[in-house]
Amino acid sequence: MRIKLIYLTMLLAFLSACKTQTEQKKPALDISNMDLSVNPGEDFYSYANGTWIKNTIIPEDKSRYGSFDILQEENNTILKDIFEKAANKTNVVKGSSWQKVGDFFSSGMDTEAIELKGIDPIREELEQISAISTTDELLNLIAQFHSNRISPLFNVYASQDRKNTTKIVVNLSQGGLGLPDRDYYTADDNKSKELRNKYQQHLKQTFNLLGYDEELAKQSAAEVMEIETRLASASFTRVERRDPNRTYNKVSIQEMQLTSPLFNWPNYFTSIGIEIPSEFVIDNPKFFGEVSKMLSETPLDSWKSYLTWNVVNRLSSFLSSSFVDQQFNFYGKVLSGSEVNKPRWERVAGAANMAIGELVGQTYVEENFSPEAKNKMVELVSNLKAVYRSRMQDLEWMSETTKKRAIAKLDAMNVKVGYPDKWKDYSDYEVTPNCYATNIKNALNFGFIQNMDKLGKPVDRTEWFMTPQTVNAYYSPTMNEIVFPAAILQPPFFNLYADDAVNYGAIGVVIGHEMTHGFDDQGRKYNKDGNLEEWWEPEDSDKFNELTQTIIDQYEAFVAIDDMHLNGSLTLGENIADYGGLTISYHALQKSFETNGRTENIDNFTPEQRFFLSYANVWRQIIRDQELIRRVKDDPHSPGKFRVNGALFNINEFYQAFNIKETDALYRVPEVRPTIW
Repeated sequence: MRIKLIYLTMLLAFLSACKTQTEQKKPALDISNMDLSVNPGEDFYSYANGTWIKNTIIPEDKSRYGSFDILQEENNTILKDIFEKAANKTNVVKGSSWQKVGDFFSSGMDTEAIELKGIDPIREELEQISAISTTDELLNLIAQFHSNRISPLFNVYASQDRKNTTKIVVNLSQGGLGLPDRDYYTADDNKSKELRNKYQQHLKQTFNLLGYDEELAKQSAAEVMEIETRLASASFTRVERRDPNRTYNKVSIQEMQLTSPLFNWPNYFTSIGIEIPSEFVIDNPKFFGEVSKMLSETPLDSWKSYLTWNVVNRLSSFLSSSFVDQQFNFYGKVLSGSEVNKPRWERVAGAANMAIGELVGQTYVEENFSPEAKNKMVELVSNLKAVYRSRMQDLEWMSETTKKRAIAKLDAMNVKVGYPDKWKDYSDYEVTPNCYATNIKNALNFGFIQNMDKLGKPVDRTEWFMTPQTVNAYYSPTMNEIVFPAAILQPPFFNLYADDAVNYGAIGVVIGHEMTHGFDDQGRKYNKDGNLEEWWEPEDSDKFNELTQTIIDQYEAFVAIDDMHLNGSLTLGENIADYGGLTISYHALQKSFETNGRTENIDNFTPEQRFFLSYANVWRQIIRDQELIRRVKDDPHSPGKFRVNGALFNINEFYQAFNIKETDALYRVPEVRPTIW
């Protein structure tokens, strides 16, 4: 199939309606943001973005700031208008979308009522914890909390069976930590020790807010820290969790009882409101064995402190200002480096997107996305698929048997664009204008019930796992589908006034990136139907691992800050997807030139150069040190700088476009530039 640029041009035209005259005059690729004094081969990220980086200040309420954040800010302005319009409507029908959206937003903005309530919205949970006198009562309350998406110890959810994706099964996964990752508890470096001390201080101060005196608050904080440290020590690392086979352990109820004997599992499932499953999936048997040991070795008073912390930590953001401020002081300031909290309306809007996201999304797409654009985006994806298919067929390192299966998987890959064809039903979700925390608690319980209601029913392949107003995209391995919410289909990803090279360097790469997730180190383990299965010939798997090892080595050589290197194994999937997305989209652009003719140079840059510059612009950002450190530890994505200076230097055509020389710092010899996809 030939690539036809008219598809892209028509799509962008549909997205232009809401753009102002000022926006029309903005250059698609603003060369004033570049730093032409930098050698592209020494630091292409700074070459493409250096002046913007020097002239941009991170807003006080942000821990990082870049292209995604700027687009999200513009998006939030649209959402604010929707929420305020809903809140100001009169005579709305009870139970209608407008009533629920408006009352939710009003309840979150009513700070006077929130302050007056103090801890009243969680008083019932705190009294239930205080009344615990036996282990059975403890386990019953844990189950009750889980059904309200407060998650002490572990997480429970219903999702597709990874080895039989026509079925929905119960999943139990390690959890129960207040810090972002197990390594925060186990690492022995000075920064980690300092952070743990600050976390324990945060715990103590939170207990103070609940009325605990200094001694009891300090003791309770120590008890929480001891429990979480034990849970962390039994947890998989983030790299271990990336192995879908390792985290797939299907067990019967009898086997689970042997693995974790002191936890009453039949009673647990009954208490969360579902039938006792004959079998279910756990991610980490060792973790659940440790949970059982802890039940006999940890005093009830310690468990009470731990459950109290879980309740407060989950709901602090929706309580009075003292709790909100304490929560932000640690998670916002200490952990991420933000100086001030986000505006209240923005926080409430974020909560509404969590609670009633598709109600908000319906109004959002009506005003900001056309059905015609959805259809044209699907056609563009089909064109990129055709290029991907062609490149797969020409791969020299892969056998014909595996190629045939890989192409079948690509052909079977579903595409969702803009918004769902079928919206979620929120009729059973109650919303009041009188209590923000109650609305949140109702939403958490409603979401849990909706999730568990999938059990025993056919898989709903129309379901979305992002709202239309989310500035992002995703690939689902069990669905074998790529999904592009409406909100990302705007500049700098889609830009009506951009030349084709800029658009292919942006949205084209995003499309190729998500496609490549189906064939990265994790996604490749799922077959065309989404089932976890070894469908590659063994020698092809070995060759793939050899090729991707060069990417692991490349990224682990990057120093993010001080002496902190990137984790090449943790970020491998995203790095492969960046490389694959760039490769596929670049060749799609070249294919379009064969049909429609080559576009002219702009600002003395060739189309190829503008393609790569556009990609670099998408990932420009400034980031606070605390946030950078946090993300290097637990984010599977490399920081923006290295998504540019990493992926581009594996592409031969990039070297040609910018005349990269062997003496340049980021030059990679051809032998370690792997041709994967």
